[in-house]
Amino acid sequence: MDIRPLTGGLGAEIFGADVRNRAQFAEIHEAFAKYSVIVLRGQNIAPEDHLDFARRFGPINVNRFFKPVDGHPEIATVLKEKDQKEAVGEGWHTDHSYDQAPAMGSILHAIEMPPYGGDTLFVSMGAAYEALSATMRGFLDGLTAVHSSRHAFGVTTLESEAAKSGRLGNAEAATQDARHPVVITHPLSGRRGLFVNPVFTTHIEGLTADESAAVLNMLYEHCRQPEFQARVRWQAGDITMWDNRATWHKAINDYHGFRRLMHRITVEGVALSN
Repeated sequence: MDIRPLTGGLGAEIFGADVRNRAQFAEIHEAFAKYSVIVLRGQNIAPEDHLDFARRFGPINVNRFFKPVDGHPEIATVLKEKDQKEAVGEGWHTDHSYDQAPAMGSILHAIEMPPYGGDTLFVSMGAAYEALSATMRGFLDGLTAVHSSRHAFGVTTLESEAAKSGRLGNAEAATQDARHPVVITHPLSGRRGLFVNPVFTTHIEGLTADESAAVLNMLYEHCRQPEFQARVRWQAGDITMWDNRATWHKAINDYHGFRRLMHRITVEGVALSN
């Protein structure tokens, strides 16, 4: 197994691995803990293999809003047809941050890829936190932010292309609100990092609306710096797994006129603490 870092900040490519081989799991898990984002190249596997690999990390979180893969309700379909304009996940976000116990991670398998484009960008929230001044870190420590699914998946989104095309649904189930520390201690690595994101975080408690917006916007601009990023260029058969407690991610929608199909499994996490 050959593990090659993607950048100096986060992410690694893994060559020569086979997710069906249980003897390799300990080394894969160690790489996941170290790099937060791992790209397992050339995994041409069946949905049952995908599920078996995911269950080694923990129980599966069945997504409420994505269309499931036929015959596999635990696997979400991530799809953009060649005639569609919107890609799900274009904004910087952390999956399931609106849940009381946010998902540990997501495991995305590339089934059909465009000839170019469709990359995924990631940000290290630990590196972003560590680059803040000591004064700002001190201010943020102990603050609490609210996250919600309502504005992203609720009834106000029924007119979106993703909802109309059937890629997203179950809008009436978008009733999740959760409070999490703005700065968390990562439950796996122990590293301190930011836990707010532009899509699901609504406000910081204890601040006025203007103060909350100013602080969050400052943090978002800070986190977008390329020094904290890694970019995954996909090939059909690849599996990328990322740690939702340690990263942001976003889909790059630059492959209009081509189809992109992926299968995603999300693994349950734990409640987060400061």
